[in-house]
Amino acid sequence: MDKNLQGIEYLQQGKVEEALRLFSERIEEAPEDPTAYINFGHVLSTVGEQERAERFYKKAIEVDPAAGAAHYALGTFYYEQEQLEEACREFEQAIKLGLEESDVFFMLGMALSQLDQSVLALPYLQRAVELNETDTEARFQLGLALAKVSAYDEAIRQLEQVVATDASHADAYYNLGVAYAGHLEDAEKAAAMFDRALAIQPDHMLAGYGKKMLEKAEER
Repeated sequence: MDKNLQGIEYLQQGKVEEALRLFSERIEEAPEDPTAYINFGHVLSTVGEQERAERFYKKAIEVDPAAGAAHYALGTFYYEQEQLEEACREFEQAIKLGLEESDVFFMLGMALSQLDQSVLALPYLQRAVELNETDTEARFQLGLALAKVSAYDEAIRQLEQVVATDASHADAYYNLGVAYAGHLEDAEKAAAMFDRALAIQPDHMLAGYGKKMLEKAEER
């Protein structure tokens, strides 16, 4: 088996030392291959050695500046470290280099959303859904981004697809409740959505608060 693949298997099994050994051997055998550096970085990140992990991700880019996967790996690392602007830069570079995978568009959309740049996030989240229509989380985040730019009808359509696919998605029901109450002014339907969210997650504070607000409005 390829040492990179075997090393990934070891990592998934929690065999960190074995994974590091195989990735080290692969780097010695093919120092121009960025994949082993990326994988080595993943292991270091997993065990909390973030500074060393970053160096290996950067080494992968140094070895092959055109490796979109290396930029994606570094971008994901920055995202996890909450260095969102740096993450955006790396994800954008990965896309420019031709990495046409749902995950990179999703992660760029997420980073932009967290930077409160929902308008810029939208096309990337839309592309993530186009590339993987079964990705419920990408569709959910698309729905949230649409709501933030006041595209409520489309936001509702996306969130309804989320709950049609995943009937246990409490946050999607909650956000549908907000949209039904605020945009469609349909208190009955909104209450039903909050109830669904609370049935799935009884401690869903926002859904509980939303339901109380509706009840107070009815008492007036």
